[in-house]
Amino acid sequence: MRCPSCKEPDTRVVDSRDLDEGSVIRRRRACRICGTRVTTYERAELARLYVIKRSGERDEYDSQKLLEGLRRALVRRPVPVDAPERAMEAIETAIRASGATEISSARIGSLAMAALREIDQIAYIRFASVYQSFEDLATLKREVDELVAEKESGGGKRRRKSVEAGA
Repeated sequence: MRCPSCKEPDTRVVDSRDLDEGSVIRRRRACRICGTRVTTYERAELARLYVIKRSGERDEYDSQKLLEGLRRALVRRPVPVDAPERAMEAIETAIRASGATEISSARIGSLAMAALREIDQIAYIRFASVYQSFEDLATLKREVDELVAEKESGGGKRRRKSVEAGA
């Protein structure tokens, strides 16, 4: 690492710490020549992930698009402020854990719906109504009735697993 002040190519590490459960390393460095101290962060560069859209077009995965969709669904809902970020991170972790370098937009949508279903049912309906393009009120009513039946029976987990498996 070059010193930003004197451009000396050799700096020494004074302190090193793990952040974000070991996914980031924070290093405090000092220049051997001028003594300038800087902080650097090291992250593993992950393989690029591509999304296959319904049209067949391939786009590079953009976590901000997913985050924005989750935020829109959760707007004005009584959930923690960081709920969209945590959901996005969980979805990304699931995608990367699969080892795939390409994923369909339908799979990402299914994972997002499953996450929203766990966080807030109204947000889930908002997202699903746009994502699944409900044809009419009867389709929307069926989805709401299914949520109500699950809530009354206490069995919300069963449906979520089938959504994840079917995508």
